[in-house]
Amino acid sequence: MTTQYWLMKSEPDVYPWSRLVADGRGHWDGVRNHQAARNLRDMRCGDRAFFYHSNIGKEIVGTMTIVRTWYPDHTDPTGKWGMVDVAPLAPASTPLTLAEIKVDPALADMALLRQSRLSVGPVTPEAWAHICRRLGIDA
Repeated sequence: MTTQYWLMKSEPDVYPWSRLVADGRGHWDGVRNHQAARNLRDMRCGDRAFFYHSNIGKEIVGTMTIVRTWYPDHTDPTGKWGMVDVAPLAPASTPLTLAEIKVDPALADMALLRQSRLSVGPVTPEAWAHICRRLGIDA
């Protein structure tokens, strides 16, 4: 199966990159948007994702891998929503800010820009490779 690529947003004052690194593995829970939840359902073990600090910082700070596919979200009493587990791969040598993404023509079609409120969105393989180069991370 082909690896898929994603961008996943977290508010750094709630769940920062540093906590994922310290924990070694984390739940990506609390997603309550239907499209973002569908994206979580589409993830497979081994898929790659950018960790994006939203609201504060607004930047990609590292890469992670999906280590457990969709299962019921323990924070949802209705049982309607799900989550995945992720593990850190590599920190960005230099984070890539939203402002830098917005002015990069190679990234003009990113879901991050077209659907700015989407907390979990797809990334094309071309955008993945381009961003990894900008972050100083091996794709």
